[in-house]
Formats: sequence, C-alpha cells, structure tokens
Amino acid sequence: MRKRLLVLSAALLATASLAACSNDNGNDGGSASPGSSQPASQGASSSGSSDEVVTLSFWRHDYAPEAAAFKKLIASFEESHPNIKIDFQMIPNDQYETKIRTALAGGNPPDIMALDAPTLASYANQKAIIPLDDYFAKDGNKDDLLKPVVEGLTFDGKMYAAPNNEGTIVMFYNKKMFEEKGIPLPSKNVDEAWTWDQVLDAAKKLNDPAKGVYGWNPTPWGFVGHEGAPYSEMAFLWQAGAEILSPDGKTAKGYLDSAESKKALTFWQNLFNGDKVSPKELPQDAFWNGKVAIHVDGPFAFQYQEQNFPNFKLGEDYDVAPLWKDARMIGTTGSWGMAITSHSEHPDEAWQFVNWVTGVEGSKVWYEETKNLPARQSTFDAFQELKEYPMNIYAEQLAKYGHPRPVTPAYPAISEAIRLLFEDVGLGNADIDDSLAKAVKKIEDGIATLNP
Repeated sequence: MRKRLLVLSAALLATASLAACSNDNGNDGGSASPGSSQPASQGASSSGSSDEVVTLSFWRHDYAPEAAAFKKLIASFEESHPNIKIDFQMIPNDQYETKIRTALAGGNPPDIMALDAPTLASYANQKAIIPLDDYFAKDGNKDDLLKPVVEGLTFDGKMYAAPNNEGTIVMFYNKKMFEEKGIPLPSKNVDEAWTWDQVLDAAKKLNDPAKGVYGWNPTPWGFVGHEGAPYSEMAFLWQAGAEILSPDGKTAKGYLDSAESKKALTFWQNLFNGDKVSPKELPQDAFWNGKVAIHVDGPFAFQYQEQNFPNFKLGEDYDVAPLWKDARMIGTTGSWGMAITSHSEHPDEAWQFVNWVTGVEGSKVWYEETKNLPARQSTFDAFQELKEYPMNIYAEQLAKYGHPRPVTPAYPAISEAIRLLFEDVGLGNADIDDSLAKAVKKIEDGIATLNP
C-alpha cells in the first residue's frame, strides 16, 4: 500500500452509491523467470484455433515505478505465449476508478483490470468480475498466499482477484531525538510492540512546540481526503478491541459505536487536543525534515528516503519498529491485485497472463522490480533481505497480525465514514458519541443502498 493509495480518493468515494505470471506449473519454484501456464480448461482454448492471436486489454492506474515492472513481465509473457498479446493501458490515478466504472456500465471494459482490495466487493457484487477459485485450484498456488491476502480478496466465499503485492505500515522513529532525550528505543520484535501509552509517553518527551516539532504523527499523510487516512485509522479501532461491522456485514450499529471504539477515539482525540503531541496540519515530509519524531509508513518509504533525503540514514538518524498496539496487536493490510472482468471473451487466456504476473515466479520478478511487500510466502523465502531488518518487521507483522479492511460492497461508505469520524474527533475536537452516531448512520445508509 504505497502512496498509490491516493488512487482510492474522491473518485471512489463519489461512487459509494454504486455499492466504491504464471507459476512454474508445479510447486517446486521452477526457474528464475515465469514459466508457462496452462489455461483452466484442457484442450483448445476459448480463442478457437491455436494459430489465432488473442489480444487482451489490461487497464491499470498510472504509477511509474510499477509500469516498468509490468512492461518487463508483459514482454516475457508474450515471448512465451506468441498467440496472446497484451494491450496495456495506464490510466491517470485520479481518473482510474471513474473510467473503469464507466466502461463497465457501457459494456466495454478491459479483459483484465487492476483493483485495490477494498473495491473488490463492490465489483464482485455487481458481477463485473469473475471468481478465480477454479483457476487457483488448478495452478494458482493459493496455499502460498498469506492468509490476510486471501481474506482481503475474498467476497461471499469466493476469491475474485490475484494479488500483485501486499501492504502494511509500521512505526518509524527519529533515533537521534530518542537518544538526545534518553528515551529507550522500541523493540524490533513484532511480539513486543509498544503500547499506545508507551508511544504517548515518548511523544510527550519528544514534543517541542517552540521548535515546531511534534512527538507523534499517527497516520501517514495526516488528515487527507483519500484512503490513506482510514487505512491507518482503522487499526486504532481494531487494536482497542472494536469492530466496524457485524460478522455478517449487515450493520455497524452496536459495533462501531462500542465502548472499545470510544476508548480508541478518546485516545485519538487527546493526541491532537489534550496533550497536543500530534499535528493537525502535517508539514511536508515532516518526518524526514525532523518535524515529527514518531511516524508511520510503508516499505516504500525507504526508497523515498534514499531518493529525496539521502543524508537521513536508516540506523543512524532513524529506525523502524512494529506498529503500536493496545488490547491487541493489529496492522491494517490490503493492496492492489488483478481481476478478470465478466465481459472478457477470453478468460482462460486472461488467467494465463494474470497468473504469469502474480504466480510464484512472477511475484519474485515483481518484488525485484518494485520492492513492494510480497503477497506470497515463497517470495519472502526467496530473498534474504526480506528476512532481515527492516523488511522482516513488515513481513512478520503482516503474517502474524495482518487485518484486511472490511470486504463489503458498502466499503466506500465505510471508508468515508471512518475518515470523517477521525477527522471530526481529531481536527474538530467534536463530541465522540455524536461523531460515532453520524458515522454509524453513514455506513447504515451505504448498506441500505445494497438491499433496497
């Protein structure tokens, strides 16, 4: 989940009313590059003659660091599958969701589409994408996928997308500031994550209003109007022992407005309005510029630091530790995957490409090219750097404590409700009970639109 979370912004929320590489053909890891994949059905493919060239359209949001990886995988796929061509289109971030939904409504979507995990249920509920369970059962190596990954891509008992990678966030802290204040450093063991109170205690000591330094920024991009905010904020609710929806996904009442939620929101409110250790307006690159002592970020932050703040060194100026915890340890998960649309006339061939990119060997290529957090255990096992600090913290936290966002067609309403809830309580210092009541109503209204 990198800064491409910006994609799931106003375009997605505006659609709340609408709901919001193959492997090695075996299990032994195969060669160093993606191998050939067989279609789900035996014999002739859905394209007819084996000499016929099938062209598959594939749409994805525009994110330059990943475009090169896709182009490399497409080239290797087409070389291995001369009868299949990929028409790859990158769409600007702020236009992607709108263009996809417009194309679906018009009956002319691509064969393959990228989707962010929380949008999956909306598309699946509208039967815009097809379940991939039969394909995974044949040659998708589903057992290799991490449990939170599968949970986040499963709706109504069926899996509707194959993951490119996974995401979670951990605690970053300014090591020099900690040492200057004589504050013990957090443990790097994910089973020994600091509690909220431990982080707050350190933040109070690190807070320095006279120098414009805040002790703790609890959400990566501050109060923003995109998915990055609720992605991080939901963890506070879950860590306190709260739930957002009932187990059947039919109501938020009695769950989001629980005593556990009120505890999380009271703590959150205090960060911004009581102890005032958190910034209501986050300065640009606040952590990297020394304006925030404790931060939260994804693994993509390391590359960002190297490119933009090369003199701010990991291990010298800053370090990372597991995300904080309360009653329980939980880190939000979820990232981008690939789905096959129900309009595709060539689903078998589409699966061959999807599996080429997201399968056992394709996932290794994807990690080498992007350094995104893997969705497959075999990828974690294949790279020593993923077993060592700092990436091992992400890997272990994801595997042990990962928690996907609610998989429901009503997710756009949930995303907006959670974002506004935390904004009201943090920015506005609003009454918690009133704010929770508004959030519950927004979610209930979103659910009601699904069952008129």
